[in-house]
Amino acid sequence: MTQLSPAQIPAAEGTTAAGGGTTGKADSSKALYGGKSSRRVTVRDIAAAKERGEKWPMLTAYDAMTASVFDEAGIPVLLVGDSMGNCHLGYESTVPVTMDEITILSAAVVRGTKRALIVGDLPFGAYQESPVQALRNATRLVKEAGVGAVKLEGGERSAHQVELLVSAGIPVMAHVGLTPQSVNAYGGYPVQGRGEEAAQQLLRDAKAVQDAGAFAVVLEAVPAELAAEVTRSLHIPTVGIGAGIGCDAQVLVWTDMAGLTGGHVPRFVKQYANVREVLGTAAKDFAEEVVGGTFPAKEHSFR
Repeated sequence: MTQLSPAQIPAAEGTTAAGGGTTGKADSSKALYGGKSSRRVTVRDIAAAKERGEKWPMLTAYDAMTASVFDEAGIPVLLVGDSMGNCHLGYESTVPVTMDEITILSAAVVRGTKRALIVGDLPFGAYQESPVQALRNATRLVKEAGVGAVKLEGGERSAHQVELLVSAGIPVMAHVGLTPQSVNAYGGYPVQGRGEEAAQQLLRDAKAVQDAGAFAVVLEAVPAELAAEVTRSLHIPTVGIGAGIGCDAQVLVWTDMAGLTGGHVPRFVKQYANVREVLGTAAKDFAEEVVGGTFPAKEHSFR
């Protein structure tokens, strides 16, 4: 199949072009994070960032309002992940998430953003049957929700699905390592790629989806040294989650990142705020004013 290589994609100004040499002064306006362009980020921008060695952030989003906040903050890629099952829909895992749910929430995220590339997840059961099934459901996300790309789990086992989607004009972000849709097969969420045989399989999986045409690949719960090796071996970007600093990009589930998730959070999560506490305090303050008869005050009432 035909695939653009980094050598075929124009390098950003001031970066190393294919074959060596630089193109002049760096143009920060082309950066994925902090760039000045108001158009949608595309997979060509993602490829160019890999070429110039730019790291970039990705967050999940599941509604228009939250997505608009992240878009205004400059997050260049938003994933409408099937993680919505755990942190938005109240399921115990990602497995029950349906195409209807993904499609509705993906459309909301698209409506709430102007610049970010929106990637819609293909949920469990939406692509495993065959490449044709994958194409049918990916097409639905593109046509009904307006996403710019889709994501699916699996390496060598999903390569044919990736190839058909890409040949049909649908950009694909792959996902290898720990694949949460396989929780029942794993018996939990174990780190992947430990040991020589497992490490070699993970590398084969990553190369398989690259060769099939994926524009990026998520590496989840992978030893940091292995993830760095995979990153060096690929010409497409790697997106790490629990995969160390050596990846090209990093993603977190936004409710984990912002401290909204209650209870245990994975080791690889850093909480940058405590939104759960802020919301809880606001709710209590509201309730106390209602019970105490101080809300609504005159300024909140009509005459």
